[in-house]
Amino acid sequence: MNGARWLVQALAAEGVDTLFGYPGGAIMPFYDALHGADLKHILVRHEQGAAFAANGYARASGRVGVCVATSGPGASNLVTGIADAMLDSVPMVIITGQVATPLMGTDAFQELDVFGMTMPIVKHSFLPRSVDDLPRILGEAFRIARSGRPGPVLIDLPKDVQNGDASHLPTHRPLPVDEVPAPMDASLHAALALISQAQRPVIYGGGGLALGDAVQAFRTFVDATQIPTVLTLKGLGTLPSQHPLNLGMLGMHGSRAANLAVQESDLLIVVGARFDDRATGKLTEFAPHARVVHMDLDACEIGKLRHADAGVRGDIRTTLTLLTLPCAAHLHGRNGAARRAWRTACQQRARDGAARYDAPGETVYAPALLKRLSEMAPDAVVACDVGQHQMWVAQHWRFDDPRKHLTSGALGAMGFGLPAAIGAQLQDPRSQVICVSGDGSFLMNVQELATVARYRLPVKIVLLDNQALGMVRQWQELFFERRYSEVDLSDNPDFAAVASAFGIQASYVDRADGVESALRALLDAPGPALLHVAIDQAANVWPLVPPNHNNAQMLDADEPASLPGTEAPPTSPIAEEPRHALST
Repeated sequence: MNGARWLVQALAAEGVDTLFGYPGGAIMPFYDALHGADLKHILVRHEQGAAFAANGYARASGRVGVCVATSGPGASNLVTGIADAMLDSVPMVIITGQVATPLMGTDAFQELDVFGMTMPIVKHSFLPRSVDDLPRILGEAFRIARSGRPGPVLIDLPKDVQNGDASHLPTHRPLPVDEVPAPMDASLHAALALISQAQRPVIYGGGGLALGDAVQAFRTFVDATQIPTVLTLKGLGTLPSQHPLNLGMLGMHGSRAANLAVQESDLLIVVGARFDDRATGKLTEFAPHARVVHMDLDACEIGKLRHADAGVRGDIRTTLTLLTLPCAAHLHGRNGAARRAWRTACQQRARDGAARYDAPGETVYAPALLKRLSEMAPDAVVACDVGQHQMWVAQHWRFDDPRKHLTSGALGAMGFGLPAAIGAQLQDPRSQVICVSGDGSFLMNVQELATVARYRLPVKIVLLDNQALGMVRQWQELFFERRYSEVDLSDNPDFAAVASAFGIQASYVDRADGVESALRALLDAPGPALLHVAIDQAANVWPLVPPNHNNAQMLDADEPASLPGTEAPPTSPIAEEPRHALST
């Protein structure tokens, strides 16, 4: 029993059933210990894929995701996935190999100070110097990753510690997570007082609702108080898309109904959200008439960016439960008529501004395709890459569960979608998992098609191809006087042929009248499948709040001429050559 074998048994004791990784020199003892063990190891084709797959596994399941890599470049290739987990509060334990302790600090082969390199992007780091450190470190790593506001924890594991005699170590027993504090009575009374006085209240829900297992309590609170509600990108699904009080996503690409309601409100009830700049627009002009009730587990978030008139720190589920009945009783009393009129106006604006899907022409309209796919696969877990397609998914997919929407929110990491879909599929092999990607993002981790093929994971991939870095191109069109710099991807490969080369069923569609049958064929495929969708290169995401503007200053498709450099709509913004032929 060496340190590596003890660690493998301890991971199983922590409830780990699947881990993602790529072997190398400094982590070989651990991989030797995996041989014949019950843990399921998924061999990815790049360490970034391992980090994103563990990330997707954790987001979809709520359990701790685990990834493994060797020292040096193996560890450094994990960094983007670790940072994504830190910024989006995803529980992960990352195990990296390290050179033997006598060689540390000597610039040995594949030695990197991964402990120091990752310090700003983890909740905690551990560097065991002896095999005797392993029981304490492993228990603490999982406890910290799970407790409070979740996040990633790194264990940098020297090779000699892996090889050390561990026969004397005790059987591992998991540590309990930290108890979540309950809200203080005084803060609850302050929140109730503000809510009872409001005439134009808006609930602003974020990703902390899913992290705090507070989705049902949130829905009960919304139904009881009948307050119009807006959601952040990571909050989508906490209130079903079709709920009558759901005004949609707020922020840069949020709905007009959501943004205007926030800007006109006299009280914001902020639940598990952090006033991210993509949600608030110009912060100094965000919700200018509103007082703020801010509920969050993390005390550091309350008042960080916007003063909270009532800050309620503690378990969000408990907070909502304690406030639901008192708030409902007060809201149906004084100012009730004003609040009813406000609710009616917000809902009417949402109906008037509802998205239309009857785009003219024969080409594929991406929002309509995504809306139709969400209807055909209502229970699917969607792993999304970053770019225009990410915003279209957020706007047009009908989510009813935040753990079914996996997206790189705060970091905005391209290449996230495919490996995250792999992780989501492996956490529940029975689930339907769809990866929505763009041509730019897809090529960043395209090698993970090999992982999908090896394990015959039934992931369905929808690849929206506009032969450009679409979001960058849109900004260059609107804000840089159409100086298109390094966004042309017109030399993309035949993606259907690429998928076929990995043994994955693939097809292609470029006409609106072929979308329905193409989507049905994709969903009916018995294993993994890819649908390559050609879309208009000039298509933009609307509405859009320009940088350094407030959320009431939204642009729509018919308004770009109001910005400098956008006097006329572009016809062919990048390439004059027609789209190259693609196989079906």
